[in-house]
Amino acid sequence: MAEYVGIDVSKEHLDIALHEAKRVWRCSHDDDGLQALAKELASIGPELIVLEATGGFEITVLAALTVARLPVAVVNPRNVRDFAKASGRLAKTDKLDARCIAHFAAAMQPSRTEMPDETTLALEQLLARRRQLMQELVAEKNRRSTLLGPRRTQRVLDSLDGHIDWLTKEIADIDDDLRGHIERSDTWRAKDQLLRTVPGVGLGTARTLLVELPELGTLDRKTIASLAGLAPFNDDSGGKERRRSIRGGRAPVRSMLYMACVSGLRCNPVLQSLYERLVAAGKPAKLALTACMRKLLTILNAMVKAGRPWSFTAATS
Repeated sequence: MAEYVGIDVSKEHLDIALHEAKRVWRCSHDDDGLQALAKELASIGPELIVLEATGGFEITVLAALTVARLPVAVVNPRNVRDFAKASGRLAKTDKLDARCIAHFAAAMQPSRTEMPDETTLALEQLLARRRQLMQELVAEKNRRSTLLGPRRTQRVLDSLDGHIDWLTKEIADIDDDLRGHIERSDTWRAKDQLLRTVPGVGLGTARTLLVELPELGTLDRKTIASLAGLAPFNDDSGGKERRRSIRGGRAPVRSMLYMACVSGLRCNPVLQSLYERLVAAGKPAKLALTACMRKLLTILNAMVKAGRPWSFTAATS
């Protein structure tokens, strides 16, 4: 009988559960533990091993099991949690989580996850760090703007200004690193240059799409919109018809598309026309902007699929 494995990943240890054998055990999350785990799972020959995406801790596990040529899938923790609730599993411990993941693996059989290459991993980590620094930069600038009148202490101002200068320089250095990684890869460089031919799409948007949405250009427009969290979902029940809304998806992609559309409303004629038409028809500005984000993603997806740069005629066809 096919065996399915669930692994609950934490920083210090891993809890492993076998669905059919009803077995649960723990190993350390270090090189020795991963090597022993890969060897034991290889002897079992599972149909699929499933682990949750846990803020990057899962990468070493994915790498170790992939090197051992074992079938692995990394899934969204929310999907497993929703599955647990639907199954009536409300208690939560590491061992119970591992059992639940194993049950999820057997019932849902998610697609295998391929190990990202070194360039993708490096870009992913650099982009994540850049987002953190940008958030801190905005927070520090907001703090500085509140120092008015008697609250304007020179020592605090100097501290804020020094930190703002450091954050600005660090972000610039990370941008240089991002540029270097992309320029050393012919494939990444070509896609980056292609995406940036679109008015409103800058360096940050292009590189976030390359890293956070590698499926761009390989899927149809509805599927890629769903992955980004820009596909509208119905919310009807009985005789009630509610407004469709977007949810889920990849938040970093949505954030960058939002910024690209805000910029594009000043320089991209396709987005300008769509936005003005929707607002003139009485649609709320937020809804019109979301429609522009979806339109922009559709254009970018088609461009990457065809390997052709921005064209106003193609974008409006």
